[in-house]
Amino acid sequence: MRLRRLPTAAVAFAAVFSLVACGGQREPTGSGTAAGGRLTIATGNTTGVYYQLGGALASVISQKMSGYRATASETGASVQNVQGLVAGNYDIAFSLGDTAADAVKGENSFKSKQDVVALTRLYNNYTQVAVRTSAGINSIADLKGKRVSTGSPNSGTEVIARRLLEAAGLDPAKDVTAQRLGLPESVDAMKSGTIDALVWSGGLPTGGITDLTTSMGKGVKLIPIVDLLPKMQDKYGPVYSQAPIPAATYKQPADVATIIVPNVLLVRTDMKDELAEQLTKVLYDNKDALVAVNAAAKDITLDNAEKTDPVPLHPGAKKAIDGLK
Repeated sequence: MRLRRLPTAAVAFAAVFSLVACGGQREPTGSGTAAGGRLTIATGNTTGVYYQLGGALASVISQKMSGYRATASETGASVQNVQGLVAGNYDIAFSLGDTAADAVKGENSFKSKQDVVALTRLYNNYTQVAVRTSAGINSIADLKGKRVSTGSPNSGTEVIARRLLEAAGLDPAKDVTAQRLGLPESVDAMKSGTIDALVWSGGLPTGGITDLTTSMGKGVKLIPIVDLLPKMQDKYGPVYSQAPIPAATYKQPADVATIIVPNVLLVRTDMKDELAEQLTKVLYDNKDALVAVNAAAKDITLDNAEKTDPVPLHPGAKKAIDGLK
């Protein structure tokens, strides 16, 4: 479904949110040139932050960049996004930093180095492990023998879920009954009692987790996982760090210490410098439109924009960031 051009330049919350709901499925990509055309943005699950912010970004591009019309597409998220970006199915893609790092190195989910670069670093994703209170789960190790949603196939959530299980000494293929579900399906399965826990990597707040904690109340809780951070860092480097999920985010009794990873906005290496510069500038010039649909966008800052290592920054994006500082 295409995003419709709004009649005014202002991006009001209600207008942007209505466009977010129109993310739709993948469409053939446009020209990807500085002269104009269609641009398709790979996002994530419909109740996740990527999808919300991708819809808002598509709206801004369509309004502010003359000759361009952008569309936000629902996807399985990071790994699928990178694969689709390289294949030419998308022009812009949201990705977790660890997945993007694997892509440029040609490791883990990627058999060869992928020709992707970053427009900017975005906000941090928080690893959110929600469990049924009655299931007796207080750590990742306690997931042994449990029914666990590890995220959509080929998603960044699935990558982190598997790494967490391995760091806790569990075999993802044998020690848990893994369900490869998207966030909406995971939330429904938690509510119905068909799974005991779900892993989700997303910004704060994530709509699906808000829905889960609101509807289930004390029947669900988030568990701390920072005890596994040293092992994660030893194996995968400093892309992982820690931060609390504030109690107020999901009305939990206390802050929950968790592992975070940055997000990046990716394009192919062959994107023209002028287009990359325009896209980066329009994002920062209109950041308020993204914040209006999800508060996670508040953490998209020029101070952090160039911190995409080991993913190279596109030369056009660097020019835009330098000019905005």
